[in-house]
Amino acid sequence: MFILGINGSPNKDGNTAFLLRRGLAVVQEMGAETQLIQVADILAGFDPPFCDACASPCEGSCGAGNRLGEVFELLRRADGMLVGSPVYFGSISGQLKAFWDKTRVLRGEKALLNVVGGGVTVAGARFGGQETTLKAIHDLMLVQGMIVVGDGHRDYDCGHQGACAQRPAAQDENGINRTLILARRIVEVAGATKSLRIRR
Repeated sequence: MFILGINGSPNKDGNTAFLLRRGLAVVQEMGAETQLIQVADILAGFDPPFCDACASPCEGSCGAGNRLGEVFELLRRADGMLVGSPVYFGSISGQLKAFWDKTRVLRGEKALLNVVGGGVTVAGARFGGQETTLKAIHDLMLVQGMIVVGDGHRDYDCGHQGACAQRPAAQDENGINRTLILARRIVEVAGATKSLRIRR
């Protein structure tokens, strides 16, 4: 099983990355292979960094022979994803949106159909837009046909939408705990749905 962490924050070692690393550590303990992707690094060098819908259907030309193309291959292999973003004006970061828009080619391939995903977010305040940001992450996943799960697990409570934390995330015990539960849930559902994913 292969689970990706996707850090939508421009900060590679910030609060969002902290939670993603904690979640991926649990995934590793459960026997899965993991990798953390920094979307800001992937987008560096793109001018403009945003998808401009250069072709329809998308041919994925922006990922030809570069790091983005390598990440597309990782996404094609993924059984599950833990996607994180800081809260920016009640929604996801521009970096995460720009990255996800560039995955249009994967939608055409149905490469992420039935891949399991969950969201992690961090804000400056306890009630700082985390749930609307999680909804935006979920919408990204749903358009790719992914199976979205919340932070519920059979060994814990049913959970809510995902992991919400407040800065500094390392001091937010509840945010950390919900991230760990979410990570277990992703592994659990990814294992149960493996036969549903298309692999070429």
